[in-house]
Amino acid sequence: MRIQLHTDPSLEETVVTVACPALDDATARLLASLQAFGRKLTGQADGQAYLLDPEEVFYIDTVDKLVFLYTRQAVYESPLRLYELEERLAGCGFLRAGKSCLVNLDRVRSIRPELGGRLQLTMESGERLFVSRQYAPAFKQILGL
Repeated sequence: MRIQLHTDPSLEETVVTVACPALDDATARLLASLQAFGRKLTGQADGQAYLLDPEEVFYIDTVDKLVFLYTRQAVYESPLRLYELEERLAGCGFLRAGKSCLVNLDRVRSIRPELGGRLQLTMESGERLFVSRQYAPAFKQILGL
């Protein structure tokens, strides 16, 4: 991949153009990342609302119909439902790991197969999560395992 930068003071906003011979998975992911750039998630903790970069979030989980965003430093409650977050984060490296969990692939340190077809994920924070049997095949396919 070659990157070129062209500055033009007459432009009112930044324009990003991607030229490629064919749209492959890597290019599609690059486009999704560019589209997500600057997008923030809203999380609430201690009576305050916080703006979070999706890259900060390790995983998203639901407990008793409440949705939580887990970062290295804290846990935030989200006003959005899990499916809404899944749609918003499509193409940003988040994958469904179970009925109630989305995982940020960029924060996964290692993956280990478990008995029964599940996968065990170890996150950068040291936490261990599981990918259910139902979602493991899609997870493996996306990772090329």
